[in-house]
Amino acid sequence: MAGDELLGGGDAEQEAEVERARIAHELIAAVRDTPPTQVPHALGQACASLLPVVTGLSVSVVGDGSGMGVVLCASNDVAARLAEIQYTLGEGPCVEAVRLRAPVFATDLTRPPATRRWPLYSVQAARAGAEAAFSVPLTGAGDALGTLDLYRDRAGSLSGDQIRTAMLVADAVTLAVIALDHASPNPEGVVTWLAGAETDREEVHQATGMIMVRLGVTAEEALLRLRARAFAQGSTSTEVARAIIDRTLDLGDD
Repeated sequence: MAGDELLGGGDAEQEAEVERARIAHELIAAVRDTPPTQVPHALGQACASLLPVVTGLSVSVVGDGSGMGVVLCASNDVAARLAEIQYTLGEGPCVEAVRLRAPVFATDLTRPPATRRWPLYSVQAARAGAEAAFSVPLTGAGDALGTLDLYRDRAGSLSGDQIRTAMLVADAVTLAVIALDHASPNPEGVVTWLAGAETDREEVHQATGMIMVRLGVTAEEALLRLRARAFAQGSTSTEVARAIIDRTLDLGDD
């Protein structure tokens, strides 16, 4: 009996490896020979095709210690906005998934415990059109490189098979990010083909520096003020940063 159980466990592990290889192959095929600027979009579409049970998804990367993430790709506008909302507010499943280096699921964003755990994010997410959110960390060498974030427009949990597929997709995305970055990583540790997405974070950095000079505050307080303004006017940190850089918004007026 024990031998049968061990054999069954081995079969399950082998099946998982086969499925992991299949998913990795599909993602690699989706981005192979793709122009660098189109790689994020192609990767996002490939992930969406592997996870049709969700309404939308996004992939974000982190790495500079500021608490800001870069949205690498998103299957739709709502998915992109949900990621931005979390980095603007500093709370939500993806923020916790990075901190805990473990999956974080919210099966109903309109009720406790989600509304107690993330009071600000829950309201903003529901307004954006999401009632359930699931975040899986992209974990490499012990650190969370980013997250695979899924959402549904109706409350409800994922099945065991769906969770397993999401975990395997996250593993494959992690390998893709590391593999594509290996040839020519930049000092920030973000893959070269992220140049377009990285612009968003650079805008937040630039705006934060402008606030520091304008108000004579620390970098932490400057970023907090930027995020607070974004929350107050229902915008994202990136949108507020662009307004500051364009000098159409002056936080000194607050």
